[in-house]
Amino acid sequence: MDIKGLTAIVTGASGRLGSAIAAGLAARGVVCLCHYHRNGQTAAALVERIASGGGCALAVQADLSNPTDIETLFETAKTLGTPRILINSASLFERKPLMELDAVAIQRTLAVNLTAPMLMCRYFTQAVKTAGLTDSQTGLPVAKIINLTDAAAKKPWAEYAAYCASKAGLVGLTVALAKELAPAITVNAIAPGIVTATEPMSQHEEKKQLARIPAGRFGRPEEIVRSILFLLDNDYITGQTLAVDGGRTI
Repeated sequence: MDIKGLTAIVTGASGRLGSAIAAGLAARGVVCLCHYHRNGQTAAALVERIASGGGCALAVQADLSNPTDIETLFETAKTLGTPRILINSASLFERKPLMELDAVAIQRTLAVNLTAPMLMCRYFTQAVKTAGLTDSQTGLPVAKIINLTDAAAKKPWAEYAAYCASKAGLVGLTVALAKELAPAITVNAIAPGIVTATEPMSQHEEKKQLARIPAGRFGRPEEIVRSILFLLDNDYITGQTLAVDGGRTI
């Protein structure tokens, strides 16, 4: 699919990885709606950076645990044109041992990491259908969804049960929607290993984690971006989860 000039929605675009994804898409001529939750300053700086490079982007605030906010986000997206690319990058990463997990904590994680991507996919598909784009007779996709899962969906970590379960669920959602939305919309996932540590890591912990990675290092945001661009460029891949983890899950 030729992505130049298309509109993309990138959730979690104020994060280090999300912002790299939005910037990478903008560099390829994609118009980006950059979603953020609380970090409006960072999102505004990202939009300014994209604009200074000749691109087009818009920062939009939304609480993805609120279905009404998701619907409003898509209403705003219409001002940029029909979205043809959806990158579900936003995620809640919370460490909680099982005995500290309660219904509120579980639902908080599932709401952002699984329910929100499902609703985002629903509104995205509705927008594509409303624009009449699914009537294409070429057999080629007219839109693409890429979900950011995690290596932990395949090799879970202790004390992250809700997070790991939500990411495993997102892998299942990816396959289910790939079947349901074909051939008009492809649905794939990227499963990064450790790219950005959300918590400080001791020297001992870092050494332990690196010992589990055959590549011998943590990933870089640009490596995830290149993987996303690969899936956007290739029209014959759907329902797949591409592990970009330095071999951690083998």
